[in-house]
Amino acid sequence: MKKYLARPGVAGALGMLCCATPALAADAKIDAGDTGFMIFSTALVLMMTLPGLALFYAGMVRKKNVLATMAQSLMATALVSLLWFGIGYSLSFRGDGAWIGDFSAPFLSGIGLDTISPLAKTIPELLFCIYQMTFAIITVALIGGAAADRMKFSAFTLFAALWLFVVYIPSAHWVWGNGFLQTLGVIDFAGGTVVHINAGIAGLIAALMVGNRMGYGRENLSPYDLSMAFVGLGLLWVGWFGFNGGSALGVGSRAVYAITATHLSACAGALVWGGIEWAQRGKPSVLGLISGAVAGLGTITPASGFVLPWHGAVIGLLAGFICFWASTVLKMRLRYDDSLDVFGVHGVGGVLGTLLAGVFATASVSAADGQPGVSGLIEGNWHQLMVQGVGVLVVGLWCALGTAIVLKFVDLVIGLRASPDQEREGLDLALHGESLHA
Repeated sequence: MKKYLARPGVAGALGMLCCATPALAADAKIDAGDTGFMIFSTALVLMMTLPGLALFYAGMVRKKNVLATMAQSLMATALVSLLWFGIGYSLSFRGDGAWIGDFSAPFLSGIGLDTISPLAKTIPELLFCIYQMTFAIITVALIGGAAADRMKFSAFTLFAALWLFVVYIPSAHWVWGNGFLQTLGVIDFAGGTVVHINAGIAGLIAALMVGNRMGYGRENLSPYDLSMAFVGLGLLWVGWFGFNGGSALGVGSRAVYAITATHLSACAGALVWGGIEWAQRGKPSVLGLISGAVAGLGTITPASGFVLPWHGAVIGLLAGFICFWASTVLKMRLRYDDSLDVFGVHGVGGVLGTLLAGVFATASVSAADGQPGVSGLIEGNWHQLMVQGVGVLVVGLWCALGTAIVLKFVDLVIGLRASPDQEREGLDLALHGESLHA
């Protein structure tokens, strides 16, 4: 376990708070190349939410809810960023507790120009902090798509703040911050559990608790502008290179492997989803193609830095089939209204990718600094697959329980859902006083 050394508190309002900085290894040193790469990766991941996810989601709702959908992505960015800098980062990535971090860096106190985290030994700790911040942002923003067209903006705002602390921060510490799942051996290179399983399961719980849209299954709820969604996909796809490649935390072959596997998985997912539609309906839809690409991107995420490029293509193929089934057949059978298929794509894809990381993990890809890499089932290691299953169950169950509690609290305090009249009028006008013109 990493050890932390106490140091004096800061002056002023924070003077009474005890600060701590990591005890660094002798080889810890800020590297200019790694730092530049991670600055670029951070920008790419932020771009995934603004404007990537905002456009992707807004293009798939009805015209009367486009601005309201975009506003959720902006609110997630602004609110999560401030909460992350306040105490979220410290609780996630400081300290060596099994369950949660510590309060050693409130408002980033004690993090100086040359401070380095033992979790990222070649870049400034502040850069590691803001890189991880962009992951928290997009996870919260993703959830909004499940209850699009009917969840109140005020409810989403309060939910986002509470859910960050109840669900995201603990699971980020468990998996990435020297928590008990990381100690157990769970591997998640860039967010299969922390981001995709969390967002997908939270989205499913939200869709169930908020209820179906008015007219769901009876009225035409077709997307407003798929060209917006297409542009959003392009920004997400490029941004995912920073999401997965940047999770190597520096310049090197592992980042290149992660980027290559990510791209191939997205391509395979798009072709499979589109191909299934082509075979079933005689026409491949643009919506299907972009959904398949996102399924491939999300599913490869936990495995991207542990697998060979051809593994990425195989994972994308499986993602195309299974996420298509979850977003169509399973969704229709269970009759839940996950507006933008957050569970079918991200939740199911996150579970699939986390398990497949335990299948395809190749020791030579992740070996570094004289330490052996992680092997999966393909190299004879059954144990890794079982450990991955434990990670899926723990994160999934905690997310389901925590999300339900947070949503119930929000419902009791301010209510979750817009009124029937507001829903008919559209959330743009009803909640924001604005609308798109013809």
